[in-house]
This record gives sequence, structure tokens and C-alpha cells, in this order.
Amino acid sequence: MTITEQELLEKVEALVPMLEAHADQAERERKPVDEVMRAIEDAGVYRYFVPREYGGYEFGMETFMQIGMALGGGCVSTAWVTTFCMEHNWLMALYGKEAQDDIFGKQPYIIAPGTLAPKGTATPVEGGYRVTGRWEWGTGIMHADWALVGALTPVEGSDKPDLCMFVVPIKDVEIIDTWRVAGMVATGSNDIAVNDVFVPSHLMQSATRMRMGDAEGGKVRDSYLYRMPMLPVLGLTAAAPAVGAARKVVQLFAEHMRSRIVYGTRDKQGEKAVAQHRLAMAALGARNAEILLMQLAREVESWGKRGERCSEEEKGFLRLRIGDVVQQSREVVRHVVDACGAHAHFLESPLQRFQRDLSTLSCHTVFDTDVSGEQVGRSLLGLEMNMPL
Repeated sequence: MTITEQELLEKVEALVPMLEAHADQAERERKPVDEVMRAIEDAGVYRYFVPREYGGYEFGMETFMQIGMALGGGCVSTAWVTTFCMEHNWLMALYGKEAQDDIFGKQPYIIAPGTLAPKGTATPVEGGYRVTGRWEWGTGIMHADWALVGALTPVEGSDKPDLCMFVVPIKDVEIIDTWRVAGMVATGSNDIAVNDVFVPSHLMQSATRMRMGDAEGGKVRDSYLYRMPMLPVLGLTAAAPAVGAARKVVQLFAEHMRSRIVYGTRDKQGEKAVAQHRLAMAALGARNAEILLMQLAREVESWGKRGERCSEEEKGFLRLRIGDVVQQSREVVRHVVDACGAHAHFLESPLQRFQRDLSTLSCHTVFDTDVSGEQVGRSLLGLEMNMPL
């Protein structure tokens, strides 16, 4: 079956009311709703970055951003899980041909968390490694069939280990119930652990090489997608649901203004000039965030299309700009909630959930503008950047 990017986007957009209707349930259950996740899977989104050789689509970054924004307007948490699981198929496509044949050759896509933190250790044994560790932030684990986990791995001829990512079947993964948080509650991003699990050598890939744009998968097939810089792709993956939330909140604000009577008056809020100005500024902030997000998606794609390695300086600036997109989106939501009065804080109001979600989402390490800003500042001063980006 063939499908265009626009057709896939339309299928996803048709699911947004379903995400909205189940957002409260997802938050109560602290994970995406099974019915919703099945519908998203059935739409075909997880084939997005899978190589065509295995029945995938090999679609581009701009429609990926549009999918993330659309879903983010329904439920930020469910959108976050979906975009990350889509992107983790892109990570799987950075592995060597043997690994792709082993995984994609048997199933058309994976649903998997991806945890790059060096919280595991890998011991070389005949034919592969034995991996042990525990990782936080297991986004996607509640509906996963695999897990991608980072472990410090000995390198022959070096006294320094490399950070590598291992592909582990879900039957060998323990899910630890830790996800009790103020926002992004419905992601179900619980801790995960593996204990002395054997992973064959071909299901290991150097995260350092992936970050540098030198992974095996980028050399296996002639597609710019698998030559894009890894961390900017990760940042965009995480940012799209936030921008979608900002767009949705502006819509909710306009609806709220049409009916809200300002206390002490007989006037609807929508008749007040100051409220009209607030709405316009919120719409401007959301529109600017969307424009910048799409521009960044095109720029990240262009690095893959040119076949050039993205410099550390450029990756640092990309990360800073992506972080700024999320900050803009969070400010739009805060601005709207402030303008909507106390009713915005009732639990039945989606506005309070959007605010909590974006407040929590913006704390993701990839959006840490203190870190990225320091690195960009060092670069602008002619100083060496002192941490990997």
C-alpha cells in the first residue's frame, strides 16, 4: 500500500478529537490510552522513517513536524510518545544492515523507548555483549516491543569506554513504576531496567558515531534522511508537540473569550480591547514558534541533503534555537492561562493540563538553553566548546 505524506497527515489529523476525548483518562491512568495508541499505530505513523526496503515511507522532516503539532493539540503526552517512537525507528535505521534486516526484516517498525543516558554497562562476550542497567525517562515503554538503551562499552585499544546503544527485546526489560509527576503525566515514561541480558554485536551501535553523523546506517543506503545530525532531530521530535499545544491553547482562548463574563461587569471578555490584544499576542507567539520550528526542520534536513557533517558550533546553535521554540510555546500557554481567570485551573479545563505539560516538557535536557547557550557563547568568543552537542 502506498501513501503520500499529505494523506498520512490527514489520517493523523482525523485522530485528534480522539486524543482530546481520552486526554483525561490517559492522565488518570498515567499512560497513553490503549485504544488511542492502537489507532495511531494503525494509521501507519511508525513506518514514517523506516527504509522503503522494509515497507517504510522515508518521509521528510516537515510533515513529521506537522504530525507532532497536530497530535500535540489533542494530548501533549500522547503526541510526545508518538513522535519519539517514530523517531526511534529513525535511530534503528542508523544501525548496520544486519541489524536492520534482523529487526525491520521481521516486523515493519518498532515501538520502543530510547534512553541515551550512560546508565548501563556492557561486558563483551562471545558474539556480543551482556548488558545491565537502569534508565529513567522510558518514553514509549508502556506500549513497547523493544527498548533502545545506552551503556558504557569497552573499546579495544582504548582505556575509555564508548557510549553505545543496544537493542533489547521487551521480554528482557523490567518496567519500574516511577512515573508520578506534575506534568506530562500521560506519557507513562517509567524507569526501565535490564539485568545481564545478552545482546548480539550487530544490535549495538556507537552513540558517539550516531551523534557525529558517522553511523553505519547512513552509509548503507542513498537517502539524506539517515545523514541528518542526530541531536537536532531529537530536539525537533520533542518540540513539535509543544508548538501544537500552543496553537491549540490560542484556539481555546478565543472560545473562552466568546462566553466568559468578566466579573463585576455584564461584558463578555471578547468585547474587551485588552483581551483582544492578549489573544492577538498569543496567536503571534504561537505562529512565530511554528514558523521557526518548520524553518529548523528544513535546515536539519539540508545537512543530510548536502551530505556534510554538521559542525559542533552549528549543532549548538540549532539546539539553542529549538529550545527557544519550546520556551516561546510555553510562554504562549502561560500567557493564555493568566488571561483566562481562575476557571482555567479547574481540572476539567484542558488549559491547566497544557500548562502543566509544557512546564514539565520544557525541562527536557535537550531544551536546556543554559547549556546550549553557554556552548554557543563560547563559540562566539572563539573558545572551544567543552561538552558534546
